[in-house]
Amino acid sequence: MNEIKVSVKNLQIGNYIRLPLTWHKHPFLLSNFMIKNEEQIQIIQQLELDYVFLVVEKSETLLKQKEPEQIIQLSEESSHDDINDLHGKMHSEKLSRIEQLQKYKRSQKRAEEAFKHSFAQMRGLINKLQTRPLSAIREAQELVDYISEQLKQADQITLHLMDDSTREEGLYYHSLNVATLSMLMAKQCDKSQDEIKLIGMAAIFHDIGKIKLPTQILRKTEPLTKPEENLYQMHPIYGLKLLDLMNKFPSRAKEIILKHHERLDGSGYPKGVAGDQIDDLTQLLSVIDEYDYICNPLLRAKQPVPPYTALSFLFKHRSQKLNKRYIQLLIKQLGIYPPGCVVELSNGHVGLIMSVNSERLLYPKLMIYDPHVPRDKAAIIDLEHVSLSIKRALQPSRLPKEIFNYLSPRTCTSYFFDAVGGE
Repeated sequence: MNEIKVSVKNLQIGNYIRLPLTWHKHPFLLSNFMIKNEEQIQIIQQLELDYVFLVVEKSETLLKQKEPEQIIQLSEESSHDDINDLHGKMHSEKLSRIEQLQKYKRSQKRAEEAFKHSFAQMRGLINKLQTRPLSAIREAQELVDYISEQLKQADQITLHLMDDSTREEGLYYHSLNVATLSMLMAKQCDKSQDEIKLIGMAAIFHDIGKIKLPTQILRKTEPLTKPEENLYQMHPIYGLKLLDLMNKFPSRAKEIILKHHERLDGSGYPKGVAGDQIDDLTQLLSVIDEYDYICNPLLRAKQPVPPYTALSFLFKHRSQKLNKRYIQLLIKQLGIYPPGCVVELSNGHVGLIMSVNSERLLYPKLMIYDPHVPRDKAAIIDLEHVSLSIKRALQPSRLPKEIFNYLSPRTCTSYFFDAVGGE
């Protein structure tokens, strides 16, 4: 991108500039932006800068050398006190944004720590299932109790995007994702605590039958043959047989596990049941399972899909097979642009959606791409507090390499929540 140094005395409306200052040392939302009015120019001139960088390709007006009388006229257009007042207001707003960012980072850290702890529990209990089944069930119940208690206490939920997962541990991530989102949606649907815990237990073990499948099926990179597909579709039955060996496992959760791939139109498996033969909690879990599987397929033959595309696919192509009301509730729960989406903003900046709040779904928090700011210090903005909007979602695979590497869109999408929600 072509940048040239420009004296602050010669700035004009329509110039797209980059300030040679860190984000914390100026009152503007971002360090690079389009100049929209004379007041912005005068505030820049108060920053004690000799020059800024003009981004030629993004500027709407060509740079012209100003005559001395034009510079004098510019400084007289607004009173000195008015500019100082505006500068002070912008500075206060900036300090407020910095404080909110610090709260957000604490919220994100709490979610990350809870996620790591829950993931370790998930991995441990699944690995114990065949050798120490009673211990596995007890630990699963402890995990479900922990998540349900956090949800019970929360007035608002902030759903955060977690660090990238690996496909080698896909079963653990998938099971935890489905458990977390299913319990969260059950709470949103005003289900009882017992039902929330029940769907949590079913979600943790819903794909456990896959540990009985040959590894070459799960790791196969080509489409499955018909016999392989038939064997793959036996995993709900395999899971049920494993859990039937445990007297303490809830029988209703077993029913959910057996039927989580059944579809309302009868096109599912393993039995091909339809309609009212599939109970309400199973229909809820099936929507979450399908969404997460599209984002994070366990089969190597399937490629991960961005969250925005996955939600769109469910709405357009699964409304006859899955519970349409629950699809709509999932979209409402995650927002139109869920965490993990890469988007273009109305000012042309590109960002990665990091979190959504249950009460403010239209205003997610984003990490903004800025090649002049180190990634670990990237600006995170809250759309609720800025005059910006999302213009469109972007396909990560089509991003320029430098933007892809900076934003690091997740290959596999994992979520966890903070019940405090940014304090």
